[in-house]
Amino acid sequence: MATSSVQAAAPLSGDATASPLAMGIILSCALAHLINDLIQAVLPAIYPLIKAEYGLTFTQVGLITLTFQATASLLQPWIGLYTDRHPKPFLLPTGAVCTLIGILLLSAVDTFPSILMAAALIGIGSSTFHPETSRVARLASGGRFGLAQSTFQVGGNAGTAIGPLLAAAIIVPFGQSNILWFGLFGLFAIGVQYRLSQWYRGHLNTYKKKAGAQPTHGLSRRQVTAALSVLALLVLSKYIYMASITNYFTFYLIEKFDLSVASSQLHLFLFLGAVAAGTFFGGPIGDRIGRKAVIWFSILGAAPFTLAMPYLDLFWTSVFSVIIGFILASAFSAIVVYAQELVPGNVGMIAGVFFGLMFGFSGIAAAALGHLADLRGIEYVYLLCSFMPLLGMLTIFLPSTTEIKRN
Repeated sequence: MATSSVQAAAPLSGDATASPLAMGIILSCALAHLINDLIQAVLPAIYPLIKAEYGLTFTQVGLITLTFQATASLLQPWIGLYTDRHPKPFLLPTGAVCTLIGILLLSAVDTFPSILMAAALIGIGSSTFHPETSRVARLASGGRFGLAQSTFQVGGNAGTAIGPLLAAAIIVPFGQSNILWFGLFGLFAIGVQYRLSQWYRGHLNTYKKKAGAQPTHGLSRRQVTAALSVLALLVLSKYIYMASITNYFTFYLIEKFDLSVASSQLHLFLFLGAVAAGTFFGGPIGDRIGRKAVIWFSILGAAPFTLAMPYLDLFWTSVFSVIIGFILASAFSAIVVYAQELVPGNVGMIAGVFFGLMFGFSGIAAAALGHLADLRGIEYVYLLCSFMPLLGMLTIFLPSTTEIKRN
């Protein structure tokens, strides 16, 4: 069928009633995502500090990530499902308050269980933030769903990239108590989310029309379930590899190349900056050429670079990490929008499920890879994870977006 994915996008998603593009709201969603993920990025950025300070093992480091990711992932789909039917604009600033409490607690904790509690609170804030703010971004998209999702997502990636730099500048030299300064970002986030909640409240009638949308893609329930399962496996492959970089790349660089903590954080920033750039391009390109093409390129295209990276010197490790980050990043926005097109009227639930899968897979992977690093060494972890992008071949089982039928 010759119809482009741009033409098919509105009816696919049941959003024929889409309001005009509200770029200011989308950018506010991206700003809120930047702050949210900047605060979250403090946690893995201080792992080398608290590992040395409290004598933690790699397994315990992984359990901190698992605690954060578990609270973030388990609640998100349920919050999304409930608010698809019963929108609650006040949840936007409420989630930001929970994140603020978590980061303030993290600045004062001095035991492993209390670190886990702080991580859990930050995760709970995240579980509210992602499905609700993603819904607002889509509502403001004017039908340009890939643009809205990637702009929203790139805010988070930018925050994740900036977080380690700020941690290296503020926390690593001056100690854990200086995490308190990140509370200022939390206060600002509450203000941004309050503004978004007010806009959302004023557009609830438009949202309720979309929530009643029926599928028009012509796929059977079995085909939709199979496609969603493939998308989940692709998220698995992507975020196992991403977990190895986000949580342990600094340790890998310190051990293999004898870098300082500050230098290793800079290399992590380069990777995360590339992730932010790749995310920005993934959504709009998906609007033009189709989500499936972007998913093909993003996951399988990273495989040659991930397979080579464990054998490279420091310079080429840094270069390849940037290439990998850029290529891998474009997939997630395309996956979320593709899934929302498969199940119209369930924007929050789908966002919650896939953000939840992202956090859940990342958390489980972080814990498992940390234990594996204790047993076999950190370099072995990167050798093993280098094969994960090969699962991108599963994309062949996704129905083409240009073949989905219009009414």
